[in-house]
Amino acid sequence: MSREGLEIKVVDPPPPVSNVSAARSSPGGRQRASFAEFRPFKLWFPWLVPAIVAANIVLFAVSMFINDCPKNSQKCSARFLGRFAFQPMKENPLLGPSSSTWVSLKLSTFWLLTLRGSDLVLEKMGALEVTMVVDKHQVWRLFTCIWLHAGVFHVLANMLSLIFIGIRLEQEFGFVRIGLLYMISGFGGSLLSSLFNREGISVGASGALFGLLGAMLSELLTNWTIYANKFAALLTLIFIIAINLAVGILPHVDNFAHLGGFTSGFLLGFVFLIRPQYGYFNQRNNPRGYAAPSAKSKHKPYQYVLWITSLLLLIAGYTVGLIVLLRGTDLNKHCPWCHYLSCMPTSLWNCKSQNMYCKSSQIGKQMNLTCIANGRTEMYTLGNENQSQIQQMCSQLCS
Repeated sequence: MSREGLEIKVVDPPPPVSNVSAARSSPGGRQRASFAEFRPFKLWFPWLVPAIVAANIVLFAVSMFINDCPKNSQKCSARFLGRFAFQPMKENPLLGPSSSTWVSLKLSTFWLLTLRGSDLVLEKMGALEVTMVVDKHQVWRLFTCIWLHAGVFHVLANMLSLIFIGIRLEQEFGFVRIGLLYMISGFGGSLLSSLFNREGISVGASGALFGLLGAMLSELLTNWTIYANKFAALLTLIFIIAINLAVGILPHVDNFAHLGGFTSGFLLGFVFLIRPQYGYFNQRNNPRGYAAPSAKSKHKPYQYVLWITSLLLLIAGYTVGLIVLLRGTDLNKHCPWCHYLSCMPTSLWNCKSQNMYCKSSQIGKQMNLTCIANGRTEMYTLGNENQSQIQQMCSQLCS
């Protein structure tokens, strides 16, 4: 979201009357007597956001290289790409790796899908799988999953959104603050998603991207006094956020990742994106001999209150969330209505999943299936079973 029109320009007041004649008689006096524009906030060169985009694209290419469709599948899309060829469109319409389990794809900005993806490739590379986090305490997956994507359309949608939102923020606030905001918001989105979505594996950067949107909103609120056209900017930003979150009520959409990332980013904006108030810069650049009406503090009291409150809420929320997650608690059992935040049933669609989720491993003709929902495991001897027959085995195991 562009924030043109919100650029801050502070002007010096005219010098007092007693100094005007002296200013005019000295070289350059006219310039000192006139209003002098200056930019109080440094503009940063945005390199981190493009680096994040490049890293995501490289990691997607690595996942496709490992997938090696021509070697492991009879049919591939764009076979001329060799090892980077995509799975057939019927199997993965987002043009990505193979399909042996259902993956929740966190897709930002206007749409988010559930699609078949490669559990072997993406899981090894760090996709979010709740059972791995709970049973093996692989908390790092809450961070690594935001760097992985399951298709060309998936990675393009997320990275274009990141460029659209992130470049401007990095220019205004620098790579350190925006980098921390991006990573911590992504962690928050993954954490809330893990507490409610217990099945399958999850990849995507939507939590981090919604964190940037949330931070833009809190930054506007905490720096309210230094902006022009405040209400127009606020209404525009709220409208964009509402549209994005509303998409989350569609079926197969991980809106918990959106909500977790947005909430984290909203609180982090009060911590990382606080600006000095207008009057503070105004008095610092007064000419000598000019008596300011009253000294201005760097920040207003409400900014300090928001800073402390947000920081405490973040620490408490992440601490409690991690404890609940690592204990294996399914919050759906304690909050029976919370699933409506991620999918609102209507006459047009059904929110209940029509698929069973199984994890498989195979040695020779022996295949071990584990139902993710109930943990049941069974060993099967394979003949010429196809994918639909294996799915039927999974359904029987989970029923």
